[in-house]
Amino acid sequence: MKASNFDKKFEASEDITDLLDLTKARRPGLEVKRVNVDFPEWMVKSLDKEAHRLGITRQSLIKIWVADKLNHQSL
Repeated sequence: MKASNFDKKFEASEDITDLLDLTKARRPGLEVKRVNVDFPEWMVKSLDKEAHRLGITRQSLIKIWVADKLNHQSL
C-alpha cells in the first residue's frame, strides 16, 4: 500500500491496525529498565501489608508511590 493511501485511511479515522506490524512497536520513554533495591525487612512487611490492603502487588505499590513522588517533585 502506498503511504498516501495509508494516510488517507488514517485521516478518515479508518481502522488501520491490520496494516501495521506491531511486533516491533515501541513506546519511547516508557521502556522498562530493571533495578534492584534492598529494603529492610520491616519496610518489606509494611509494603506487603499496604499492597494487600489495596489489592495490588508490592511492585505495583512501589511504582505508584515513586511515580507520585516524582510527579510532585516536577511541579
